[in-house]
This record gives sequence, C-alpha cells and structure tokens, in this order.
Amino acid sequence: MKKTSTRLADGRELIYYDQRDDTVRDAVDRRPLEPTVTTSEVRQDPLLGDSVAIASHRQGRIYHPPVDQCPLCPTQGERLSEIPESQYDVVVFENRFPSLAGDSGRCEVVCFTSDHDASFADLTEEQAGLVLEAWTDRTSELSHLPSVEQVFCFENRGAEIGVTLGHPHGQIYAYPFTTPRTALMLRSVAAHKEATGGENLFDAVLERELAGERVVLEGEHWVAFVPYSAHWPYEVHLYPKRRVPDLLGLDEGARTEFPKVYLELLRRFDRIFDGPGGGEEGAGEPPTPYIAAWHQAPFGQLEEFEGVNRDDFALHLELFTIRRTSGKLKFLAGSESGMNVFINDVPPERAAQRLREVASS
Repeated sequence: MKKTSTRLADGRELIYYDQRDDTVRDAVDRRPLEPTVTTSEVRQDPLLGDSVAIASHRQGRIYHPPVDQCPLCPTQGERLSEIPESQYDVVVFENRFPSLAGDSGRCEVVCFTSDHDASFADLTEEQAGLVLEAWTDRTSELSHLPSVEQVFCFENRGAEIGVTLGHPHGQIYAYPFTTPRTALMLRSVAAHKEATGGENLFDAVLERELAGERVVLEGEHWVAFVPYSAHWPYEVHLYPKRRVPDLLGLDEGARTEFPKVYLELLRRFDRIFDGPGGGEEGAGEPPTPYIAAWHQAPFGQLEEFEGVNRDDFALHLELFTIRRTSGKLKFLAGSESGMNVFINDVPPERAAQRLREVASS
C-alpha cells in the first residue's frame, strides 16, 4: 500500500491509498473554494447523559446530485470534484460538511472505488483489503488527535437509509467522547466481569453463538452470526475469533481473510429478498439498504467503567438492514424511538437460516 497526503483548495486534508507502490499523485484541486466554515457544537442531555452534535451548516450539503455532478467521482477534464486525480483506488478526505469539527472531533469520507456504479460488494478482495488498510490507518492517525476519544468507521448504503450521494463510500467519525452505545457495552462488560470473577462478556457471547444455530458464516479467523437478541430484521455481527480492541490489533491472518468473508456477507445481504424465501415480491428487489458499523474500544480513559480496560473490549462489525421483507421497511416508531425498546418481526434463527440459504455457490 502507498499513502499520499495532500490538501484540497479549501485546506482540507485528502489522502490517497494505492495498491501500487509506484503510483504518483500530484494533481492539484483547481476549484475556487473558500476556507471551510463549520458551526459544530457538542451538547450533553442533562437527563439522559447523551451527547448531541449541533451542526447547522450541514443543511447546505449536497443532496442527490445528477451522476455527472457527483463530488466523489474523480475529476475528468473540467468536471472538477472532491478528488483532483482522474482515477483512484481508495481516497479519504475531510468532510466538507462535518457533524464534528475542531475541538468537537473530526469527520472524514472514505471513497471505496472510483467506479460510481459499483458497491462495496462489487470490489475485489484486493480492493476490500485496501479499504481495511485505510480504515486501520485512519483509526491510528485520528486516535492521536487531542480532541478524539473514539473512532467509528461505517458505511450507509441505500436511499432508504438516508444516503444523499450514490457513489460507493463510507465515513469515519472521530468523537470527542465515548459514544452512548459503547458506554452501555462497557458497563455490561464491567458488571459481568465482577459477577463472574473475571470472565469476559464478549468471549462468553462469542462462545455461545459459535455453538448455536445462528452462525451465518465462519472462517479460520472470523465468524458471522445473527445475535440472540437481534434488534433489526436482518442483523449480523462479524467478530474476529481472537479478541482485539480495535482494527490495529488484527493479526496478518485476520487481515488476509477479512475481505473474502466480508464480501461474501455483503453479497448474501443483496440476495436476502431475491428468489425463494425472499417474499412475494422478491424478484427484482432493489439492492438491500444497510448500515455496516465497526465497533472499536475508546482511546480515552475508562475510569468510569470500574475494572475494565481497553483489552476487555472486542472489535466487531455490525451489519443490518432496515428492510423487513420485500418492499417493506422497518420503521422506528413509538416503542423504538420513544423508549428504545425494539420489536423485531423476524426471529433471529429464521434470519440466520435465510442468510445461509443465499450463500454463494
């Protein structure tokens, strides 16, 4: 992998990740951009303890532009974009409309490929491996910023999810705090460790799932399963079998196997609602909308989670879709949005069975 860092016309950082070591990146951003101005502010809810990012400047972000005006495609002649080069492998750059900025953290965009019509599932194993290298490198770099406590790499796919740009891409949020969801996990880990005299909760969950009927896909270094208490109709958790706190901790074997396992998982997601078992309108269903989210241990202090350190956390990826059956979405209505109590219409065991049925031949 070759890494080349440069600056866009408004001063934002842009980084190329290339498979070939001899690749030269010297194109200049020719757009007449003014320096980026953000109004990001983090406020804490006094009752719930949640942190909320207030970012009014995001109202002006680009919304479903025509394909020939996609800002994530490479620059072609006088059609200027966020990427000055005419082609690229993987690119990461500071978001022009960040939810978090300055002392409130940082937001970056990750472009998986220069092919506008592709998806992550269309990548080769070599390309997917390069994305993993980019995620790992950015996790390392961002963790050293003084304002950053947790790094979150994720992908939103599909208009139903709320994606405003169709180009295959993901994002990285570098939070100045430990996120509420991670804090809940750490509190559960701490309570379980105390109650059992030192047993790790993630290890216990993984051991139970490996022995059960909800395993979807298993390799030498990774295992994917539908969790016992899945919140979403089709939800898969992907774990390395050796517990590590973050992407930096993965060994060479896990890094090498990841692209094959993850690409197969994404391709199965695209086949869930197509054909037998996929519902009455399975044939011709649009690509499955999903969120893919990496959960990593915070880099800040963990004193509030008594008896827990970073190594007690288990890196894992959670992949889920908001589609519950062909042509129907799972909406977060009163119970979910009002009380955070999910109601799942698809039994996890049935979801796991369906994801095994659509395995690649």
